[in-house]
Amino acid sequence: MSTASPGPAQHGQRPIARVLIDSPLPQLDRLFDYGIPEALREQAVAGVRVRVPLRSAGRVADGFIVEIAPPGDYVGVLSELEEVVSAVPVLTPEVWALARKVSERAAGNANDIVRLAVPNRQVRVEKAYLAAEVQTPLAPLHPPARVQGYGDGVIETAIAARSRFAVDAIPLVAEVTPGVWVGEWAVTMAAAAAATLAGGATAILAVPDYRDQEQLASALAAVLPAQRVIRLDAKQSNPDRYRAFLRCLSDDPVVIIGNRSVVYAPAANLGLVALFDDGDPLHSEPLSPYVHTRDAALVRQEQSGCALMFLGHARSTEVERLVEVHWVRVFAPQPAVLPKVVPTAQQSSEDRLAAQARIPSTAWREARAALEFGPVLVQVARPGYAPKLSCADCKRSARCMKCEGPLGQKTSRSTPACNWCGALAVDWRCANCDGERLRFVGSGAGRTAEDLGRAFPGVRVIVADGERPILTVGAEPALIIATRGAEPIAAGGYRAVLLLDGESMIARESLRVAEDCLRWWSNAAALAARRAPIVLVGVGGALASAFVTWRQADFARSELADRRALRFPPAVRVATVTGTVQAVADAVATLGVDGPDILGPVDVEGGGVRTIVRFDYARGAEIAAALRAEVVKSAANRRRALGKAARGPVPVSLKVRFDDVEPFLEQ
Repeated sequence: MSTASPGPAQHGQRPIARVLIDSPLPQLDRLFDYGIPEALREQAVAGVRVRVPLRSAGRVADGFIVEIAPPGDYVGVLSELEEVVSAVPVLTPEVWALARKVSERAAGNANDIVRLAVPNRQVRVEKAYLAAEVQTPLAPLHPPARVQGYGDGVIETAIAARSRFAVDAIPLVAEVTPGVWVGEWAVTMAAAAAATLAGGATAILAVPDYRDQEQLASALAAVLPAQRVIRLDAKQSNPDRYRAFLRCLSDDPVVIIGNRSVVYAPAANLGLVALFDDGDPLHSEPLSPYVHTRDAALVRQEQSGCALMFLGHARSTEVERLVEVHWVRVFAPQPAVLPKVVPTAQQSSEDRLAAQARIPSTAWREARAALEFGPVLVQVARPGYAPKLSCADCKRSARCMKCEGPLGQKTSRSTPACNWCGALAVDWRCANCDGERLRFVGSGAGRTAEDLGRAFPGVRVIVADGERPILTVGAEPALIIATRGAEPIAAGGYRAVLLLDGESMIARESLRVAEDCLRWWSNAAALAARRAPIVLVGVGGALASAFVTWRQADFARSELADRRALRFPPAVRVATVTGTVQAVADAVATLGVDGPDILGPVDVEGGGVRTIVRFDYARGAEIAAALRAEVVKSAANRRRALGKAARGPVPVSLKVRFDDVEPFLEQ
C-alpha cells in the first residue's frame, strides 16, 4: 500500500520512490510515495537506504527504497527524498517480499523482519566494499562428495528437483579432517550444500547455536573452499556481520550458515534452505513478530521454489504434521543406524561406589567399563551444585527472605543465594516452621561431578555448561558432566553415555516436555561411538520405549494425534491476544460468532487480559489480517488519545502473537 505525502515539490512526470519507513509503529508499516530530486536520480534505486521527511511528525526518518514506480495519475505534490544514505542496495526484492509475507502471516510489522535481515550499516566496511571494483574470483568447485547413508544420490536428486523433505540424521560422529570430529548430521548438511553449489545455486543453512555452527563450519571446510562459505550470525561483531552480509549480495553461489536470522539472508539464486534441529527453542525469534525459523523457511521456499530440508535426530511435531499432510517427504538412513540404548530404573544401588554416585549399578558398571577405553558423557538437567534447596524440618521449598524467590547453591562451598534476585541467604529462617537448616533438592552439574569423582577415583572429571563452554574433548578416559545442549564432541565418540535426571526433566510443566526430552536424549546419544552403551536412567513408558527402539518419528506421530484430539498446537494454529479489556474484546469481536475457538479472557500479570484464539491453518491469512487491522487501529487510537505531545514509542493497548505455546506451558 502506498500513500501520498504532501510536501513542497511538484513531482511532474518524475518517477516515484516507494519507501519503507524504519519505525516500530504498526500504522507506518506500509510504503510511502516520495518524489526523487534530480540530483538523486541515479543513486535512488530499489534497496538503498534513504532519509525522508515525515510531515506529520515534523522530523526526518530512515528508510529503504522498496521500488521505483513510474509516474501515476496523482497530480499533486510529493515530499522529496532528503538523502540517499548509501549507494548499496541492501534490501533485495526477494528479502522484502519474504519480510512482507512472513509479517502478514504473523500479524506483525514487515519492518521488524527487515531489521533482522539487514544489519546496521558500517561505513568503513561499506567503503571498502565499494572500493573493491574487481572482486576476487572464487575458487573453483570440485565434484562434490555424495551424501552418504541414504541411498545413492537420493538427497542430491531431491535438491535438484527443488523438493521439500525431512531427513532423519545418522546418530554418529565422524572425523572430517585429521583430528576434527563432528556429528554425522553436519557431514550430511555439508554434502547437501556442496551438491547445491555444484548446481550453480546458493545454500542457506540454519542451526540453533554457535556449537552447531562450529561443527557445520568444520564439515564444510572439508568439502568446499573457504571462500565459498559465509558465516552470518549474532555472535559476530557489527563490522564482521555487515562484511559477511555484503558478501551475500554477490551473484556467485555460496553457502551461508548462521543461526535463526540467517534464513533472511540475500541470495541471488537460492537452491536450498536447510534447518537442523528445528525443535530447539533457539530457533524461536524472541522479538516481534516472533517468527520461528521453520515458518520463515517454509514461506521462503514457497516464494523462491528452492529445496527445503529439515534435519534432526528427533522429529518435531510441527515437521510431523507437514509429513502427514504430504507437504514434505521423509528420508531415513539406509540401512537403519540404531544406537545401543539401555533403559534402567532409578533404584537404590547395593554397590557402594554406585550409591556414592547416586546412579543404578547398571549405569555405574557401564561407565566403569567404558572408562577403560575413552571418555564417558553424563547428561544432567541443570547447572550449578544444588539448583533447589528446601527446609530440612518441614521440607517446603526454601524461599528468599527479600523477594520470595527460590534458593539455590552454585558450588559446594558457596553461600546459598536467591535464584531470582541473587541475595545471599544469610541468617535464613523458614517462613513456614521457623527452621534454620537447609537441605539439597536435586543436584546440578557441580554436585554430580563431585559424586561421580568419588565413585570413580583417579578419573578426570570435566564440567561443561553455560558458564564453562567446552566444544571438544579428546579420546582420553574422562567423565564429562554436561547440561543438556552443552555436550562437547569427543574424538571418536563417547564410549558410554549416561542420561541422568530423566524424571525431573519429564516433570517440567510444558506442552512440549515429552518431545523436548526425546530430542535432548537423542542429541546426546548421537555423540556416542558406534555400539557404545547409552543408559537412560529412571524413565519408563512410551517415551522411553520410543527412545530405546529409536522410533522418534512414531512418538511424534502419537504426540500429534493426542494434540489433534485436544486441539492443541501444532494440530491447529493459535494466536494470543493481550491488552486492555476493551481492546481485546474489540479484536475478538471482529472474528465473528462463527469464527475460531475463543478461550478466555483471563487476567495477566501487570494488568490487562489475554484471550487465546484457536483456528485451522486454512483460516490463518484471514484471522491474521483481521487481528493485524485491530493492532493498527488500537495503536493509532492510543497515540491520538495521548495527543501531539507524545514522542517516541507509545505503550500498546493490544498485542497479538501467533503460534505462541506459552499459554499451554502453564499448568
